[in-house]
Amino acid sequence: MKKQTILKVLAGVALLGLIAAGNAGASGITVYKDGDKYVKMGGRIHLQYHQVDPDEGDSTDEVFFRRFRPYIEGSLHKNWKGKFQWDMGKAEGSNEIAVKDAYFQYTGVKDLKVTVGNAYFPFSREDMTSSNKQQLVERTFVGDHDFGSPERNAGVFLHYALLDKKLELHAAGASASIDPDVAKLDFDTPINRDADFNEGWIFGGRVDFHPLGYLAMGQGDFERELKATISVAAFTWNNDDDNNTFTDEATGLSTSASKADVDTVTGFEISGALRGYGFSVDAQYNLFNAESIDDTFTGGIYEDGETDLENWAVEGGYMVIPSKLELVAGYEWQDADNYAEEWTRTSVGANYFFKKHDIKLQATYRMGENLKGADGVDEDEVFVQAQYVF
Repeated sequence: MKKQTILKVLAGVALLGLIAAGNAGASGITVYKDGDKYVKMGGRIHLQYHQVDPDEGDSTDEVFFRRFRPYIEGSLHKNWKGKFQWDMGKAEGSNEIAVKDAYFQYTGVKDLKVTVGNAYFPFSREDMTSSNKQQLVERTFVGDHDFGSPERNAGVFLHYALLDKKLELHAAGASASIDPDVAKLDFDTPINRDADFNEGWIFGGRVDFHPLGYLAMGQGDFERELKATISVAAFTWNNDDDNNTFTDEATGLSTSASKADVDTVTGFEISGALRGYGFSVDAQYNLFNAESIDDTFTGGIYEDGETDLENWAVEGGYMVIPSKLELVAGYEWQDADNYAEEWTRTSVGANYFFKKHDIKLQATYRMGENLKGADGVDEDEVFVQAQYVF
C-alpha cells in the first residue's frame, strides 16, 4: 500500500474508533410491555470509510453511512408480531429511504413460523447472516445480492424447526425484481424497485442441519463451543413479462449493450459453518443459471443469452483475545460464461469488539484480481467500519 493510503487508513481507524468507543448500550430496547403486548425499538449504525485503489487510475475514498437503520417491532395479540425497518444510509435520488424488513409473523403452531411481507428469502447462508454479525466488513460473492442471492422479497415464508432445532426446514414464495444490468445478476425487492427492473416470481426452499446442536447465523466464535452446520438450498425465478424495458417486442432482441432483460434464473447453494475454540469458519458454493430474453445476447456475464454464474467463498477468523480481538481472512472466486478469467478477491483484516457485535470496529483490506472477468484488471480496497447496534 502507498504511504498516502496508509496514512488515510490510520486516520480512518482513529476516527471511527473514537466514535465506537464513545458509545455504550445493550441490543434492543423494550419501551412498552403488558402481557402479550409489547413495543420494541432498535437500530444499527454503520459508519464506513472506503478506499478504492485501482492498478490504473487514481484512488478514491469516502466516509459515509453504510447502514443507518432504525426499526420498530411490536405485538397486540399472542403469537403475532410485526416489524418494520428502513434504511436512510442508502437514500438516493427520489428514494429518501429504503424499506428493509416489513412483515408480520405468526408463531401459534409449535416450532413453526409463518412470515408475510418483505423478508429474507431462505437462500445463501452468508446473505441470511445479519450485516451486524459479519467477520469481513463487506459480504463476499456468495452473500451479495448483486451476484445472485435473492436477499429480501415480498411474499410468504415458512420456517419449521425439528429435533430440538438440529434440523430446520424453509419454504418461500415471493415477488422478486431483477436489475437487468448485464455485469451482475442483481436481485432487488419489488418494494424499492426502479422503473426498469424486471418483475417476476421466486419459489424455493432450504434445509439446515446442525449435528452438534443449533448454530445461529452469526460469524465469530464468542461461546467457544464446538458447533457445525451444513445447508442446501435452491430456488427458481421466472419473469412475468410485465416490465421488459430493454427488449424490442417485434424482434425479441435487446436494445441495450449494458442492459438485458432476464427471463429465468435457477439457483443452488451448498454451505457449511464451523465454530469452536475461538475459531470461526464459513464456506459456501453457489451456482446460478440465468437466461436473458434475447437468446443471442452476449455481454457482461452472458454468452449467447445464457450464463452459469459460479461463486465460491471461504472466510474465517480466530479470537486472539477472546471476545475482544479477532483476526480474519477470506478468499472468494467468481466465474461466468463470458468471463475471460475468474474474478478473485483475497481479504485480510481484524475486528475489535467493545461489546461483542453490538459495538465493534472492523478493518478489511481486500485485493481483487481480474475484476468482472477482465484479464489483468486488478483493484485493492480498504474498508474501516464502526458499528453500533441497539
